[in-house]
Amino acid sequence: MDDRCTNCDVARQLAPGLIGEVGGRSAVLREPRDRGEAERLHAAAHACHTRSLHPPDDRLEEVPDPFPMALDGPDGAVYLCGHNSRQTAGANSYLLRRPGGTVMMVDTPRWSPSLAARYEKLGPVTDVLLTHRDHAAHGRQYADGFGARLWIHEGDLDAAPDADRVLRGTEPVEIADGVVAHPLPGHTEGSVLYLADDRHCFTGDSFHWSRTTGDVEVFDTVTWHSVEELAASLERTAGRLRFEWLLPGHGDRRRLPPGEMTARLRRLAVRTRELRQRPVDFRAIRW
Repeated sequence: MDDRCTNCDVARQLAPGLIGEVGGRSAVLREPRDRGEAERLHAAAHACHTRSLHPPDDRLEEVPDPFPMALDGPDGAVYLCGHNSRQTAGANSYLLRRPGGTVMMVDTPRWSPSLAARYEKLGPVTDVLLTHRDHAAHGRQYADGFGARLWIHEGDLDAAPDADRVLRGTEPVEIADGVVAHPLPGHTEGSVLYLADDRHCFTGDSFHWSRTTGDVEVFDTVTWHSVEELAASLERTAGRLRFEWLLPGHGDRRRLPPGEMTARLRRLAVRTRELRQRPVDFRAIRW
């Protein structure tokens, strides 16, 4: 791990126990002991947006690339794209397979025609769903490469002014069979989460799983628009959401029974009401 690391947490998510935080950056804690651990380390290397994690000879192309990586079984509906982008601060992005064989991309990895071709092997990509302005980089490139529609909320439209579909207001909208967009202004004015089949919830940076607290949390130290509006959005939306998989852009993923996830989200709405807007401080994030 070299000194280009920005402490984005992606490597620690993919290779827990092998990668840890030391001095405000990720560091290799030990070498892998078996094939499974080696695969997790390789995944972390290919996801790292600064290419900070690499073999001693710096030849990352010789390390097996597992992406797109199934998150809920080999034939599951959701895949992690990997290959995170510097232009989205290393945010995670996902592929969502639909029952008819088509695919939706949620936020974007770094742009590469070869990566686009790899992702399309899962099925024709019909839509690129942006959760908010911070993750809009490469959206148009992927949408055009796939021949897909690009989605964003009107509150963040200036980040993707050539979007094909624009979400408006704060009410939920079904954008495809079983896929509902829930506008959630707060982190940014145009933040949106996408709920698929009452099972998978793609939250962008609106909320995430924190390993520090062992709970669902908001990034209260990195709220660009309004933490008060985020609290109002959570209060309005928490009771409408039922899902198992929490799949954020930044922060960790988590799978829990739907009832428990809903209860945690309701408590998060209450906690967020007690927060007040403060200056942005990336160093204060509790991963």
